[in-house]
Amino acid sequence: QVQLVESGGGLVQAGGSLRLSCAASGRMFSSSNMGWFRQTPGKEREFVAAISWRGNIHYADSVKGRFTISRDNAKNTVYLQMNSLKPEDTAVYYCAADTSYPRFIVVAPGGYDYWGQGTQITVSS
Repeated sequence: QVQLVESGGGLVQAGGSLRLSCAASGRMFSSSNMGWFRQTPGKEREFVAAISWRGNIHYADSVKGRFTISRDNAKNTVYLQMNSLKPEDTAVYYCAADTSYPRFIVVAPGGYDYWGQGTQITVSS
């Protein structure tokens, strides 16, 4: 079993920055791909960024150049640094783990087997 707990959400003005953290329990973290997704009411959960257990990284085009994903295997934690935030970044952000000994980064939510509870990010204009 893996438990994921996000923190760092909140309200920020457009152009500002926030850093999300996702702390994972369990021994699978270092061999898991970790992803960040976001969701707004009435819309499907959307891929934001992911980092593989090898350190490969993939971003959605909408956040490329503004968001940075990283991981600290010693702390079982994955981070999402969000800069130059826009009102359209407003969403509930979820951390997810793919513990299937993945060979590739998956961008579909169905490819992840554990999820955090989500944290709200609101960007005001």
